[in-house]
Amino acid sequence: MPPTIVSIVGFSNSGKTTLAVALIASFKARGYKLGVIKHAAHGFDMDRSGKDSYKHKQAGADAVVVASAKRIALVKDVQRDMSPVDVARAYFPDMDLVLVEGYKKEDLPKIEVMGFDEDPTPHFGGHPKILATVSLHPPAQKLHVPHFSFDQADELADFLIEAGAIGDK
Repeated sequence: MPPTIVSIVGFSNSGKTTLAVALIASFKARGYKLGVIKHAAHGFDMDRSGKDSYKHKQAGADAVVVASAKRIALVKDVQRDMSPVDVARAYFPDMDLVLVEGYKKEDLPKIEVMGFDEDPTPHFGGHPKILATVSLHPPAQKLHVPHFSFDQADELADFLIEAGAIGDK
């Protein structure tokens, strides 16, 4: 059984990371063990040329773990873009909650971030999995879900817990 997963969706530079950071602090203050999955739709490479782990990957290793007393990092080749549920099951089985930044098309509970515009427009407004919206200014149109501003992360966390989207701690 994977941990509870909630996806934060919105267009580039809409404030998804700003909201994620605020929610992480709010849930950590409540005692949650929290994981985060950041979808890199265009790929990424965190290994640097010259480092031993880079040399191991270049030599043909399919996976390399760098481990220390306080942290581990895994670089592993995959054959396909894994779903956030698959990633959470594989790498976050001990977490209470996983926040996902991205994965707009996945069938997950979502918080839509509409950005910093004066008159924000929801883009996923009719999607049945949208739990709430977040923007700097309230939207002009009435929405079927609660709306929060970026400085209301605690209130959004309360709402998600009270609505049953996230288990109480």
